[in-house]
Amino acid sequence: MAEKKPVTSLVVESDQSKKTAKAKKKGGQSRRKSRELVLKALYRGMFNQTDLAPVFKDMLDDPDYRKADESYFKALLENVSSHLEEIDGKLQPHIDRELKELSPIEHSILRLAGYELMFDMSIPYRVTINEAVELARVFGGTDGHKYINAVLDKLAQTVRPQEVASHKS
Repeated sequence: MAEKKPVTSLVVESDQSKKTAKAKKKGGQSRRKSRELVLKALYRGMFNQTDLAPVFKDMLDDPDYRKADESYFKALLENVSSHLEEIDGKLQPHIDRELKELSPIEHSILRLAGYELMFDMSIPYRVTINEAVELARVFGGTDGHKYINAVLDKLAQTVRPQEVASHKS
């Protein structure tokens, strides 16, 4: 006979809602993996000064590629790469040195998050900043995440003033 569990909630959780919750969690993780791969590709591209095709091909061999959202990865890499000058131009007033003096990892993270802040309004600015800070904690220098957070917060105030103001009030 099946053991009865005590009632702790009036909400009945179906198998379908469990699957949906797992899919949402997995979807977030796959976007995070996509961002990690784009970061690696941007980093590699900074050193090789090469076309996207070989960099993209190399990313296919990355063990994390299977965990990533492929369409998001491709779109993000292409879009960031096609807006590098514009992104760098918006970042420059908010950093305390020349862009070329930034570590390549920090610069790549700022470019990736800068694109999302400037061009992808479907992602809340705080999510973009948080994702960038997490990338900096994993791949960046000791206190690089603090620098990334500060720069992106200033950029968000410039490119999404209404969203930032509405959140602070």
